[in-house]
Amino acid sequence: MSDKHPNNYPKLHNAAWPGVVGKGGPGAEPPIDLDTMLDLTAAAEVDGVKFDGFDLFLYLPHIDIDATVRSDDAIKELADKAARRNLQIGTVVAPIWGGTGGGAAMGDAAERAKFLAQVRKGCRVAKVLRELGVRPHGAVRIDSASSVDAWCQDPEGNQKRIIETFREACTIAEDHGERLAAEGEICWGGMHSWKRMLQILEGVGRPQTLGFQSDMAHTLLYLLGYNAPEDAILPPDFDWSDRARFDAAYKTLTDALRPWTIDLHIAQNDATVHGSGSHDKTGRHCQATDPNGKLDIVRHAGYWMRGPDGQPTRAFRHICWDGCMFPNAVMMNPKTWNDILAAMVAVRDAHGWKEPQ
Repeated sequence: MSDKHPNNYPKLHNAAWPGVVGKGGPGAEPPIDLDTMLDLTAAAEVDGVKFDGFDLFLYLPHIDIDATVRSDDAIKELADKAARRNLQIGTVVAPIWGGTGGGAAMGDAAERAKFLAQVRKGCRVAKVLRELGVRPHGAVRIDSASSVDAWCQDPEGNQKRIIETFREACTIAEDHGERLAAEGEICWGGMHSWKRMLQILEGVGRPQTLGFQSDMAHTLLYLLGYNAPEDAILPPDFDWSDRARFDAAYKTLTDALRPWTIDLHIAQNDATVHGSGSHDKTGRHCQATDPNGKLDIVRHAGYWMRGPDGQPTRAFRHICWDGCMFPNAVMMNPKTWNDILAAMVAVRDAHGWKEPQ
């Protein structure tokens, strides 16, 4: 907070997982270690404002989640890493996918048990970080850990199983005093369309525990019906210069999902899909200053952050930038993080609020 930027909420977070997602493996760039990601985050500064914290991916090479089961030492090390850099920890991503020890939420009993076991580990890490005083807010992020192609083999049956698994995950989260945020992303079966995402949220029916995590890059593609053309709000050949029509479509989307939104990723997208490494194609994350970006970041963030009365919903205490699958050269450039922080500060100036310190 500074005189020029008086709002101090929501807190401004960077994401650690862009150093891991889409990295490693054949043909992909190497991961960027957690310490480097945190150092880049801590070094960014705009008009005297710095990032307040970071959101965390509970997966190797950043953290061995199984080590957190054996003792709290690995969790305490994470807390120390944050404290040394004057950063808080917010939302944590539970590694619920098959390649990380989890399983499909719509799978058989064994798969679903693996999924829920990873949720339990993630909730435990989140709880301990909260008790250590470095994580004052945030959720545990999940998805269906299922592909769209597999989901399409039995849409209604798979949707029912995802809902049942998420209900069980809610019970686990409640036992740990946590909330779950289901990320809307077109690559996850059952969550690949805004209407199907709503079906899951309403079907689980635990709004006090399960909410929606909006990523502005991913949800933009909900409008075009990627992977779910039957639910498109805009045509595939949409003329992006028609801003009035775009804004009306964006309002339809955000009016439907905002009441469920408990976690928000500020991001940019050029209305294309992208994937790298083992990560399926999903909404392309563009740099904050990308001239091909279709979002007015600050204005369109307000569609998520302000309610029908025009006032900030205050439904989340921090916002996070997501730059998944940026090239390593881009991420290692300090200007990238200053540009991102400048966009985040502008979002908070426009849609945030001030609380006593």
